[in-house]
Amino acid sequence: MPALEDDFAQPLAKRQKLANGSKRGPNGSRIFAPYRTLGLVSPTSVPFTTVPLGKTTFQVTTSIGRTIQTHDLARGLNLVFLSRPRTPANITATCAYKDRIFVAWGGNNKDRGRGVWVFKRGKLLGELEPPSRVDEPTNRLLVLGAWLVGCGSRSVEVWNSETLEHYTTLTPSSSGTGETLSGSICALPTFLNKVFIGRKDGNVEVWNLSTGRLIHTLLPSSSKRGSITALEPTPALSILAIAYADGSITIRNVETDEVLLEFQQKSLVTSISFRTDGLGAGNDGRDEGIMATGSVESGDVTFWDLNEGGKVKGILRGAHNKLSSRDTSGITKIQFLPGQPVLLSSGSDNSLKSWIFDEVPFSPLPRPLHSRSGHSAPIIRLLFTPTGSDEADAVGKWILSSSQDRTLWCFSTRRDGQNTEVSQGQVKTKAKKSGDTLEDLRTPEITSIACCLNRDGGMGSTNVSKPWSNIKTTNAEEANQIGWESIITTHRGDRFARTWSWGRRKAGRWTFETSDKTEASSTCITACGTFALVGSSGGSLDMFNLQSGMHRQRFPPRLNPNEVKQQRLKALQDGHDDITSSAAHDRELTGVAVDNLNEHVISCGLDGAVKIWDFKTGKLIGHIKMPYSASITALKYNSIAGLVSVSCDDFCVRLVDVETRRIVRELWGAGGQIYDHCFSSDGRWIVACSMDSIVRIWDLSTGSLIDAFRTATTCTSLAFSSSGEYLATAHSNESGIELWTNKSLYTHIPVHEIHDIQGVIDLSEIDPTVSSTGVLPAQDEDVVPPGGLDEGQTIPDDLDNEISSDLLTLSIVPRTRWETLLHLDTIKERNKPREGPKQPQKAPFFLQSGNAAAPENTDQQGSSRVSRLELTNSQRSKFTELLASSAVSFQFDALIQELASLSPAAADLEIRSLQLSELEYFVRAMTARLQDRKDYELVNTWMTCFIRLHGDFIEENDALQAAITKWRSVLKDEERRLSTVIGYCSGVIDFLRSGR
Repeated sequence: MPALEDDFAQPLAKRQKLANGSKRGPNGSRIFAPYRTLGLVSPTSVPFTTVPLGKTTFQVTTSIGRTIQTHDLARGLNLVFLSRPRTPANITATCAYKDRIFVAWGGNNKDRGRGVWVFKRGKLLGELEPPSRVDEPTNRLLVLGAWLVGCGSRSVEVWNSETLEHYTTLTPSSSGTGETLSGSICALPTFLNKVFIGRKDGNVEVWNLSTGRLIHTLLPSSSKRGSITALEPTPALSILAIAYADGSITIRNVETDEVLLEFQQKSLVTSISFRTDGLGAGNDGRDEGIMATGSVESGDVTFWDLNEGGKVKGILRGAHNKLSSRDTSGITKIQFLPGQPVLLSSGSDNSLKSWIFDEVPFSPLPRPLHSRSGHSAPIIRLLFTPTGSDEADAVGKWILSSSQDRTLWCFSTRRDGQNTEVSQGQVKTKAKKSGDTLEDLRTPEITSIACCLNRDGGMGSTNVSKPWSNIKTTNAEEANQIGWESIITTHRGDRFARTWSWGRRKAGRWTFETSDKTEASSTCITACGTFALVGSSGGSLDMFNLQSGMHRQRFPPRLNPNEVKQQRLKALQDGHDDITSSAAHDRELTGVAVDNLNEHVISCGLDGAVKIWDFKTGKLIGHIKMPYSASITALKYNSIAGLVSVSCDDFCVRLVDVETRRIVRELWGAGGQIYDHCFSSDGRWIVACSMDSIVRIWDLSTGSLIDAFRTATTCTSLAFSSSGEYLATAHSNESGIELWTNKSLYTHIPVHEIHDIQGVIDLSEIDPTVSSTGVLPAQDEDVVPPGGLDEGQTIPDDLDNEISSDLLTLSIVPRTRWETLLHLDTIKERNKPREGPKQPQKAPFFLQSGNAAAPENTDQQGSSRVSRLELTNSQRSKFTELLASSAVSFQFDALIQELASLSPAAADLEIRSLQLSELEYFVRAMTARLQDRKDYELVNTWMTCFIRLHGDFIEENDALQAAITKWRSVLKDEERRLSTVIGYCSGVIDFLRSGR
């Protein structure tokens, strides 16, 4: 159990050791580690909890499954804390108290355990466990003074909130073995140690927590009321609001047991809140007495004026929108902030919203203030935006995603506050006016996404009042200056492909219709960003201009009259009347791509053929048929290697060389239908997800499986960031995006071929101690994960002895380290503070200044200049000592290892601090390492920094000049040798690839 901090230093309850907690699961796969989940705000039915932070803001905490997120209201509901570690099971209740958050976890699954954890600023402080005899989850948590109350379905647990020790168990009477309590609990001000508990039979019981006794029961006015669905104290003392399952609401005086007001709503009320700023009621809004109610069965919030018998003041329609008429989700919780005209609401649509009431002019209904949301249905497709824009830099910042809720979102891997839905127009306003659902007005589900930002105009792109209007006239000069649409999508059951503007985050101008009037099934955008290609389920392939929206080409092109005559004559000779072109796909087109130079178009379909077309003429120039009559379900193109990967229905991923038009690799191992696959950023790996819930990674150079891990739910889509840092996965029945970090960027990962079945790492139950930031315990680089080696395979003890001296080798230092060393000055200049340090304020005249009060270093002043020099020499760094010893022994391995282990800033300091007599020794060490043909990129990086820092001394020192001359000679000889070898290998490869 983690140790408590100083400000939370209470004695902990003695916890029992769980039987299922003795074994620790894996923290990640061989290459990837779990990082965090994107796009989740409030996807569960667990109500949010709030706490004031001083007098300036409020913090709102929501549950996203096994993690809690804290949002700051003053920052626009931006995410400020994300809890770690994850709870072993799903969170069932939360409660914020001062600077702590109590979290109850564990559902109906007994094997995963149950408990209550305490978090502060996202970090785990302590852990409590319910008594062993309690066999039910905790549905509600409430802090009442010195007590922490947890309500289950049959009993109520009470802890001491100061010592965190279990105090007692309240067991209400029950007539059977079923659920007795409804889960609604609350406390009234001035009622010391009293808690109000709602029951399934409509009664409200009042218990004394100190004595553990039932002291009173509030009976419903009718036995037909049903169970208690909500309890909420009013701002007036001794007054309690009670909601029942039949939709009725009762305002009751607890002391006199008198019903003051009764209301009736069509849907049952599950959340009640009262406005406490003294405004909002009456005709002018100057009176107090406003009550708000919400329901999980509706997305509306009803406001009641409790004055003069009570009446409906207004209804906020569609506060949380329902996707379709079949959707029963609604509002999870509403809450007025104390003393503020602000209302918070969360819903099952994965959103958290704040609303504010305007005083001038007065409005009975609030307007939106802030909102944080995401997909409300499982995700279908993922795509990292490519490079080529100031907003989509080379770090893989943005992810495009489509979902079953018929929306297109862009998520940021840096800041959750930048997540935005790409607008489809005034859909919500039209739904409110017409009474239709969002399902009727939004576009159909997006099945494929393509993006290119080279011609995107940013926020200044063309503004069209009505989306997808297909305007007839366009200004070419204006479009060239400000750009045009950069995203295109296809939709389920729709023959139109739609364009979107990335810069304005809204729908574009064009809809592209397939030439055969069948459903659009696949799409892509050329590298220049000017043309979009759309394939159909009927096999047609068309090209459109994104600037003008005009149709430009068909693949194959239409036949002219002479070609029609030739086709008819050939058909008659063959004995049939079909004159359709045999070049086109005869089944659904499942993938299309264009090379970087706009020379070739590559397409594939369910007919099992990969076809290569001429971009300008549209004619077929190549055809590759898949073996075993396998149908192709998806296509990906890698521009770096010029390879095309296709996933087939025989559970195989095949690589096709576009130049030679041959299948060069077949990657087997998937245990079911392959849902999606992609190339890594450097083109070395292929990552694929399949029906068996396993994500597999193949190495293209060897064609071997190097990593495989099983997820809790089936992965349906994945994408690799352009920087290679992140792998994003979408899973069935989940509306969030799982983000995985690539560990090979930060440490050396030994890559070996693994077994198809035994090498799979089960990550369906990730160890709860894994940090949400993806930071994992350090491991020995030479330790191979379980299943990493086949039987009988070993690793040499000394790899250097196994490598031929004729081979030029690189180091295992991460690329980011030596690249940072090259650009360290630029990084320091960028991180330099904008304002200089401020001078400290002068102390009053009667106090001594800081310099005067500081004691003098008498030892330093009294020592001689010789002794200070000896002290300086005794404090030389380890690198300086190794450099001096290697200059005598000519053994530079220890020196190179020490310099390679330093951080970029430390290595720069060591090179910068070299004395004039040490410059020659350093160059000799680099020359010797270059002659050994080891650490090639590190030696060049260090010498680049050396010449940049000490280049002025080369001409002044003859010995240093001779050493530099020898280093340049060795470098040129090695470059010449390497160029000869590469040229020879390139010639042999071109000869083997050429068609003979």
